[in-house]
Amino acid sequence: MKSINGEIFRVIGVHWLLFCVFGCFFLLSSCAIQPGFDGAKSTRAEIVTDSDESSDRKRARIRVELAAGYFEQGKTNIALDEIKLAIGADPTFSDAYSLRGLVYMRLNDFAFAEESFNKALSVKPNDANVFHNLGWMKCQQGLFSQSLVYFSKALNNPQYGERAKTLMTQGLCQVRAGQRKDAEASLLKSYEYDAGNPVTGYNLANLLYQDKDFVRSRFYIRRINNSELANAETLWLGIKVERQLGNPDAAGQLASQLEKRFTQSKELAAYRRGDFNE
Repeated sequence: MKSINGEIFRVIGVHWLLFCVFGCFFLLSSCAIQPGFDGAKSTRAEIVTDSDESSDRKRARIRVELAAGYFEQGKTNIALDEIKLAIGADPTFSDAYSLRGLVYMRLNDFAFAEESFNKALSVKPNDANVFHNLGWMKCQQGLFSQSLVYFSKALNNPQYGERAKTLMTQGLCQVRAGQRKDAEASLLKSYEYDAGNPVTGYNLANLLYQDKDFVRSRFYIRRINNSELANAETLWLGIKVERQLGNPDAAGQLASQLEKRFTQSKELAAYRRGDFNE
């Protein structure tokens, strides 16, 4: 399979990818934040209400929300300034350290990213979102055995509500590690949890195509190409699958979409060259 990052970026786009991979992206109140705002080690998820927050925690949360917005815009220095202010307001707010870890991951400072994630875990142990992010970071570093340990820790948390996200990311990491059968199992399980995720569907279809399981590959890629999420990459894979299955009419229909909608794409250029084995 091609570079994992490249594959996903082409299908979805950078910000969508980051949301899919990191899920509950900034670990704010929209996610299952655990109670115990004084740092208590509770594992029971509750909805955060105004009465739960001290004034210091509220200031820190607002700063982290601002930092998250800046981070999404690629303004990492401003995001880090906001995170520093959040930690200054409430040094026990684990979400601030979690987001700091994500920022340093983007900056490829893996040592400080790991330190930040570990600090988050020291405040809120067994946080599955942090385990997930550590797993993805280790995968990026090529430390596949360690990454799978962290993914397992996330998945073993009975309170964790983002299993589809972690199974998908685990599958991508297993592809990178050359563990293709394990990758297929992870992606299939992720698909069971969230069949509408096009990142999962595309990567599963592509993996099956490369393993010459064309009938099953067609099932997954057709679902994407029959939706508004189809793009040049998914249409190109669909064309190649249909050709392998001896369906020139279906391949031609997909090619027509490629011609009409993605006139400047490299996939269309490859189609015109007849380069079906790229």
